[in-house]
Amino acid sequence: MLYKLQLFLFYFSNSQFMLHIVHWNSEKYASFSEAAQKPDGLAIIGVFIKGKQAPFADFDPSSLLPQSLDYWTYFGSLTHPPLHESVTWILLREPISVSADQLAQLRSLLSNSEGEKASPILHNHRLPQPLKGRAVRASFQ
Repeated sequence: MLYKLQLFLFYFSNSQFMLHIVHWNSEKYASFSEAAQKPDGLAIIGVFIKGKQAPFADFDPSSLLPQSLDYWTYFGSLTHPPLHESVTWILLREPISVSADQLAQLRSLLSNSEGEKASPILHNHRLPQPLKGRAVRASFQ
């Protein structure tokens, strides 16, 4: 299957940080919107982030991935409404490193809807959900 990169999402709370690299099945579907509503429409690579010194000069997408590509995978849903059950999740086992300054810059981002005042993004994560019988597989032993 051919998946196209659609977007990067950063999620964080007071103590946890994660990068989602969102792809859609362009072989089967004409658009991201269509793919997001189908059971095999999306694949999201989740990368845990830990605070540490990490240079970030010229952008290279592979710099967003850790050295080890060991992962867990399961079928699940989007983390934001409409919460479609259309995602093949791929969570990398090893976190990547970003500096305290980079984390501070993420925390300084503002969000707003049309006509509303911009406000800091304090928490933009979804709490862990029950497995509900989902099988979680690992690429490693």
